[in-house]
Amino acid sequence: VQLVESGGGLVQPGGSLTLSCASSGSTLYYMNWVCQSPGKGLEWVSAIGSDGSGTDYADSVKGRFTVSSDNAKNTVFLHLNSLKSVDTALYYCAAATTFDYWGQGTQVTVSS
Repeated sequence: VQLVESGGGLVQPGGSLTLSCASSGSTLYYMNWVCQSPGKGLEWVSAIGSDGSGTDYADSVKGRFTVSSDNAKNTVFLHLNSLKSVDTALYYCAAATTFDYWGQGTQVTVSS
């Protein structure tokens, strides 16, 4: 399966972005969002069940980020609100509970 992320960019603190992860094929996967900040390791951010239910979030993003999906388009979204400079990172989607498949990442930069 191929995953393609999009939607990253430069945004001011307090701003919003929506990231997309489009999955090839027809299989619906449990999907994770993972980020990597400069000089740091990978950090799990959020996940959503294959049927679009059962969302989960890291404590650092609860109340600010929302994960959703459009199963008809086999696409998962991560809505980033109230962005902070610490949210600056390369954001990946990774399919399956065992993180079997990864996209190439999309860069989010939060800066004034």
